[in-house]
Amino acid sequence: MVTGFFKRLFNIRDRNEQAKFTGITTGEKRQQSKQQPVIEVTEKQAVESQLDLSALFYSLLFATPSTTTTGIANNLERSVMQNIEHALSSPQVIAENVLKLPSKILELDKKLSDDGIKTQELIQLIEQDPLLCVEVLKLCNSPAFKRSDSGVSSIKQALVQVGRQQLRQFITACLARELIDIKPIYFRRFGAEIWRHSMQVAFLASELASQDQRDSAFLLGLLHDVGKIAIFKMLVDAFYQAEPGEQPNSILFKQVMTTKSLTLSALLARCWQLPQHFETPLTLLANTNIKPTDGMTLLIWKANIISECSMLLQVEKLPQQALAVLLAQVECSEEDFIELHQKLIQF
Repeated sequence: MVTGFFKRLFNIRDRNEQAKFTGITTGEKRQQSKQQPVIEVTEKQAVESQLDLSALFYSLLFATPSTTTTGIANNLERSVMQNIEHALSSPQVIAENVLKLPSKILELDKKLSDDGIKTQELIQLIEQDPLLCVEVLKLCNSPAFKRSDSGVSSIKQALVQVGRQQLRQFITACLARELIDIKPIYFRRFGAEIWRHSMQVAFLASELASQDQRDSAFLLGLLHDVGKIAIFKMLVDAFYQAEPGEQPNSILFKQVMTTKSLTLSALLARCWQLPQHFETPLTLLANTNIKPTDGMTLLIWKANIISECSMLLQVEKLPQQALAVLLAQVECSEEDFIELHQKLIQF
């Protein structure tokens, strides 16, 4: 089914078709993909496709019962947009009162990056926080990261089975998740989906990065959408005072969420006093009209698009032509995307 979908998507003619997964080597498949016509993406197409993708992705996050969208913001959305403007002018207030970065995250990450720390000392450091241990073990045993049929039942076993670098990423992820505390039942899906997306971007960025950049890429992937989370918390507060039936449906609000949330992510990174190599990529990502050229920024940009495409494809909400343009834009082949998509649906 998936193969047939991509045949139609990339307009592969019958004369080039092969039987599905029957005797075709990987080398032959790659050779076939090289012979396929290259999809050229204009600057206008690139900008429009990203805006369309973001709008679709917000529809997935909010999953509002109404299917109608307009270009006019309702009272709920106008209230939130005013709060966003206040947040951009006073990000420190947001960093201190709305979205606090867990104090342990940078301190513990620094200790975990120290190759001189002994294994037993590292285990004791992690086991000081029982809740953290439970969350780390859950990640180790999740379908996306499980390495063997036997479950991981201790931090020591996790360290042996997944390695120090992977364990460091798991711990960072568990601490970062404290940023998302979704209580309202109505918007509970937002928290689950935005966290899943953040984990996917972190995973993809780490996979795309060079060996010495993997840990930084993973943490940056986790934090790239903190602006969305901050805005969402503003939305929750405004929702209690909104008129019955008002939902975040307008195209205008989705566009504001896209552009302003990235700017807010960068401002929060500065307020949290994150290292410069985190703040700079987030600042560059805020310019949604330009494909980034900076190495780390480009990693997060590609990972973000691939994750959003995968999540939307999974629920059959992404138009075929839009997907073709987006894949060409991030220079991801059909074969590579299918492989990544199969990994991402495990998150």
